[in-house]
Amino acid sequence: MSILIKGGTIVTADQTFRGDVYCQDGVIKAIGVNLETPAKTEVIDAGGQYVMPGGIDPHTHMELPFMGTVASEDFFSGTTAGAAGGTTMIIDFVIPSPKESILDAYQKWRGWAEKAATDYSFHVAVTWWDDSVHKDMGTLVKEYGVNSFKHFMAYKGAIMCDDEVLVKSFTRARELGAIATVHAENGELVAHLQKQIFEQGITGPEGHPLSRPPSVEGEAAERAIRIAQVLDVPLYIVHNSVKESLNAIGRARAEGQRVFGEVLAGHLLVNDSVYRHPDFEYAAAHVMSPPFRDAENQKALWKGLQCGTLHTTATDHCCFCAPQKAAGKDDFRKIPNGTGGIEDRMGVLWHHGVNPGKLTMNEFVAVTSANAAKIFNIYPKKGSISVGADADIVVWDAQKTRTISAKTHHQKVDFNIFEGMEVKGANTVTISQGKVVYKNGELRTIKGAGRYINRPPFASYYDALKLKREVEKPTAVKRTGKKAA
Repeated sequence: MSILIKGGTIVTADQTFRGDVYCQDGVIKAIGVNLETPAKTEVIDAGGQYVMPGGIDPHTHMELPFMGTVASEDFFSGTTAGAAGGTTMIIDFVIPSPKESILDAYQKWRGWAEKAATDYSFHVAVTWWDDSVHKDMGTLVKEYGVNSFKHFMAYKGAIMCDDEVLVKSFTRARELGAIATVHAENGELVAHLQKQIFEQGITGPEGHPLSRPPSVEGEAAERAIRIAQVLDVPLYIVHNSVKESLNAIGRARAEGQRVFGEVLAGHLLVNDSVYRHPDFEYAAAHVMSPPFRDAENQKALWKGLQCGTLHTTATDHCCFCAPQKAAGKDDFRKIPNGTGGIEDRMGVLWHHGVNPGKLTMNEFVAVTSANAAKIFNIYPKKGSISVGADADIVVWDAQKTRTISAKTHHQKVDFNIFEGMEVKGANTVTISQGKVVYKNGELRTIKGAGRYINRPPFASYYDALKLKREVEKPTAVKRTGKKAA
């Protein structure tokens, strides 16, 4: 099957130019003008529109068992919603229970993901430690194409990693050529504040942000960065939401450390006033961790995205419906943490980023696809419009407007954090693996069509580090045995 995308303006992370794109057998075969194509080629008219790499959401949680329930979005519905909004690949999270084999958990998630409509990959969380985890991390990297391991510094009593686990897992990741990722919140402080605030009589959703103030996130980010610095391992910090974590990343990068920052579309656009809404269902629907922040922090996040302190945009797509959120009706600590957004990330970032001039079109491509592909070692197979790349492409109409609503979205959740927002700029066509999966409002996704994408380790980078350590290895001081005068 072949497709010719004709007459559009191609936009990548570093170029903008007029040209046609010819795709065959799921791969981009040619880019140019007046391309010769087979007679039965499907032609997509992209005149007056932009042709960009399909979005990569590097942070989702489909079908996640969490806080006594299971996320409402499955891998088919979630990737289908993503396709409707221009996202053609996700990197989801395998989260083993404490003492559960991380390899067994990985196989379980792979089974759930077989129904995905578009391509996917996995980060694997390290939630505990013994020799089997050390061994299984090696198997995951060498045999299953996993090159990133997640560490929750929050959720005490469940999946939180203490510093000992961080050190052991970061060390192993370095050995394997993998990147460490962290959810940076001080879990001890969160647990302490949750108890304190609840005992003060604050039981509603407003207690959630009070128990997770900015310093809780900033401290954890700084600690993870310094552990990674000592151990020479690259670090990716997910869902940064406050100035404190941005400043920590900025300082580390200025010192030459490999630290990457992610920001959620929701954290850029939704402020913390939602938790003080008088309607419980409305306020609880916004409960996620870290919580949404105030306008000052939102402004800092945009600046972080503009200056390169933040590198990727994601959603942390983890959906729970109103009956599930109601588990915390009388205790905010029991509200399942998570919100949606996979369908709307591209649209809201274009509208609030590109339209007012905060981001260029090329920067938009970088933060929605190319940077994630580079950081997680699948570029230029993903995140690019180039010959040989996977034909994951969106045709984007900068003039198209739509109003976001839970009544019309394709996400399997009864609430939308961007409800009522009118955005200008949207995909008219989404192509995955060289096949049209969305066109002008019509979904054409197929259950199970998505492929698992291997992500190789960063061997050459680690060979260089090993050589550097050998060159800089300290020499032992020769002792004479004589006492000083």
